[in-house]
Amino acid sequence: MVGLVQCRLRPFDNFFEKCSNPRRVTNQPAPDANEVPSIASTRFGVGRPAVQAALLAALLLWTTGCRTMAPLPPIDLSQPGWQIRQGQAVWQTKRNAPEVAGELLVASGSGRKDFLQFTKTPLPFVVAQTAADSWQVEFPAENRRYSGRGEPPSRLGWFQLMRCLRGEVPARDWKFGSSADGRWRLANTVSGELIEGFLASGSPAQP
Repeated sequence: MVGLVQCRLRPFDNFFEKCSNPRRVTNQPAPDANEVPSIASTRFGVGRPAVQAALLAALLLWTTGCRTMAPLPPIDLSQPGWQIRQGQAVWQTKRNAPEVAGELLVASGSGRKDFLQFTKTPLPFVVAQTAADSWQVEFPAENRRYSGRGEPPSRLGWFQLMRCLRGEVPARDWKFGSSADGRWRLANTVSGELIEGFLASGSPAQP
C-alpha cells in the first residue's frame, strides 16, 4: 500500500492499559476466566456501520506512542514452504460491539513466519505478519501500518489467533476453543474481544 504509516508501540503494557476500555456492561456477566469458550455458529452479512465502528475501535489503540520503522519484507505465498488455509471469520472488537464478518486467509511458514489477512469485500480489513523477531499489522482501509520488534503485543487478537492455529497456548486473558467440525473461537476474557470462524484444511503452496 502506498503512503502507509509505520509505527512501533512503546511501552506495550502501559499503552494498551490506557487505550483499552475495561468497563463491563451491567446487564451482562463477565466471562468465566476458567471456562473454555464454546463454539458458536458463524454469522455473516454485517453492514457498513458495523465495519466503521470496528475500524474505529481498532484504530483507537494506535493513536500515540509510535515512531517510524522499516516495514517487513513483502511475503510471497507462492514460494515453497507455506501452509495456506482459507475460510471465514467474525470479529467483535469488544463486548457488545458490532460484529464484522469476512474472508480469512492464514499462512504458516518455517522460522515462525506467519501471515494473516481478514478481508471485508472489496478491501483487506486487517493484514498481519510475523517474522522470527518482529511483527507488523496493517489496516489498509485507513492507510495505516504498525510494527515492532520481539513478540507482538498480547492484546492484539489476530496475533493470538496465529499462535493458537499453530497449536500454541494463547497469552494471558485469552481463551481458545475448537470443535471437531473445524470451527474455533478465540475470546479475551477481559475486553470481550472475540474472533470466531473456520478454516479449510491446510494446503502447501506450489513451487
